[in-house]
Amino acid sequence: MRTPYVILIKVYIFIPYLATVLVGDPVSGQALVAKLAMAYGLFAALTAPLLGAAMDRAGRRMPVLAAITIAIILCCASLWWATPSGLGLGVTCAIIFMAGILFAYSEVLHNSLLPFAAPPNQTSATSGLGLALGSAISVALLAFVLWAFALPAKMSAPWLPAAPLFGLSATAHETDRIVGPLVAVVFALGSLPLFLRGRDAPRGAGGGISDSLAQLKLTLKSLSSNRPMATFLVSRMIYTDGLTAILLFTGIYAAGVMRWSAIELTALAIIVSCFLAIGGLVGARLDRRFGPRRAIQIELAVVIIGQMALIGISPDRLFYSHYSRSPVWDGPMFTQLPELAFIFFACINAVGICGCYASSRSMLTSLATPGTIGSWFGLYALSGTVTIWLGSAFIGIATSLLGSQQAGFAALVALLVAGWAGMFAVREPQTI
Repeated sequence: MRTPYVILIKVYIFIPYLATVLVGDPVSGQALVAKLAMAYGLFAALTAPLLGAAMDRAGRRMPVLAAITIAIILCCASLWWATPSGLGLGVTCAIIFMAGILFAYSEVLHNSLLPFAAPPNQTSATSGLGLALGSAISVALLAFVLWAFALPAKMSAPWLPAAPLFGLSATAHETDRIVGPLVAVVFALGSLPLFLRGRDAPRGAGGGISDSLAQLKLTLKSLSSNRPMATFLVSRMIYTDGLTAILLFTGIYAAGVMRWSAIELTALAIIVSCFLAIGGLVGARLDRRFGPRRAIQIELAVVIIGQMALIGISPDRLFYSHYSRSPVWDGPMFTQLPELAFIFFACINAVGICGCYASSRSMLTSLATPGTIGSWFGLYALSGTVTIWLGSAFIGIATSLLGSQQAGFAALVALLVAGWAGMFAVREPQTI
């Protein structure tokens, strides 16, 4: 149930609203969001490993995960009041900051539950299926948002409501802000099966902060004698910063560069989320066919190609060349060839990104032992949802210095290439 938060709030609807409406300028908005993501990512990076070590000592994850889940739900619901005359830009950023930290903590706890929840030798399949299901639910929620709010504000049709449901105003951007409460409801309902029927880790040895720090120190010390794990964690920290930044900034990028409004962004989100679901299944299959290390490299290569193509696309540019031709079809949106090309390569990226997430979790569980899985996933959280500060920093610096959203996206290719190369030094695990 975490995926709708990422898709609707962090990527395609709310954050583009924050960047373009609350900030007022897409370039400045992208730079601000990058700095915000860098701030909460860096804070979480300094604290998530300690949380993972503490969970290894405590054993049971569910009570802490339940408290974090409730806090995330409250943060999401409060975004309804994110207006210039309501919460304002400062308070809204503070809520996003807190939600980002809590989401990173939930990532550590969810990932560390994987070896206990998944059947033996089914880690990669379970990981990929979980990501695929989350994306599928996001598609359903996005389709509802498109039908109930976005399309009725732009057009009339027999199969659409006469106006946005609940009397929401598109002019006041209520149709954008409603995704906060919607995600909160879906998050709450979707979490119930986990807490009512999910399998928790067994009770551990317990202990306070000092014991957790000692556990973390032992884990860090073991890196010197566990070269495959050390190399993987460093490589993963580099490439996942780039992957996550691409995913999180696609909505802002499309809003600013392609000049798409909420209706186009919602449609884009639905299409891309379908391919995110496919990516989770593809990642599991590549794991079984080639092993997690080679699967990760294949998936990264796909994203590198897709990212290079996206940078060369704008409304009047196709693959770095000027483009000015008539529409290729008569439709309500996405009528120009550059728009269709943008969607195509965004989908290619989605398959590679989600597949790489699934393969990366599989890789770590194959290298770790159940007794220290929480600590390893605490360090694992130094990338992805935690240290996106590095990818966000690249975007923020390049965007601010060069005044171009394309420059910010181009900076991420270096992270992907470096992480891809680093995986050559990771020894393939014997069992998956």
